Amino acid sequence: MCIFTSITIVLFKKDKEATLSSLSRSVLASCSSMKGSHLFLCLFSVLCWLNLMPTAGNRVFHFGHCRVSMSMTEIRLGFTAIKANIQARDPIRTLSILSHPHSLHKVKSSDRCCITHHLFNFYVDKVFKHCKTEDSYINRKISSIANSFLSMKRKLRQCHEQNKCMCGEESTEKFKQILANYEGLNVTSAAMKSLGELDILLDWMEKSQRAEGVNDPPKPGAKEAAGTLHTPVVSRKTMCCATADSY
Repeated sequence: MCIFTSITIVLFKKDKEATLSSLSRSVLASCSSMKGSHLFLCLFSVLCWLNLMPTAGNRVFHFGHCRVSMSMTEIRLGFTAIKANIQARDPIRTLSILSHPHSLHKVKSSDRCCITHHLFNFYVDKVFKHCKTEDSYINRKISSIANSFLSMKRKLRQCHEQNKCMCGEESTEKFKQILANYEGLNVTSAAMKSLGELDILLDWMEKSQRAEGVNDPPKPGAKEAAGTLHTPVVSRKTMCCATADSY
């Protein structure tokens, strides 16, 4: 009973963080009054529910058939805190890694997943490791952003391995252009410039998502199903509890 109460409240409350806090206390209080197998089942259900709740600040990005969650707000806040410092370290203002000449301009929808996959590999493998500074605060922020990129890289790699992130000729050529821009500079300068241009990548990703929403044709029955968008969430949690019951 406790898990179904949780689902109902979570789906209809607008303030999710306040809901999570008050709901956790309410559900745990209900569980504490139970004994034996009922207590175990209730606590197991709570754990399932918490595991399935999206992480605060995470956003799901759609790249064709590939769906990945990313802590965009956290990354932006971290980058904003160090942007001025990093860009001040860039001695070459006349060149660009990501935006010259139009590296991310007019990427086809079918190529967005592939070039995003390439770019996250690029930042993890070539950029962050060469961006160490004498400032421990800056280094911690860079490390935090790098960890978020590493997580995203792994999710995109899974899509690639499942053939959900196919690479066309255009995406391959555009990434080669970015790589050539990077390799035209010495390693440290190229890495700092790439990090200083991180907002170009983030802005492009968000703009691409808006384009996906506009350009994708509406699915049949989308309007009729508008009132049942939360049904799959209930189903997932029900399945989770069913597993506990079977156990």
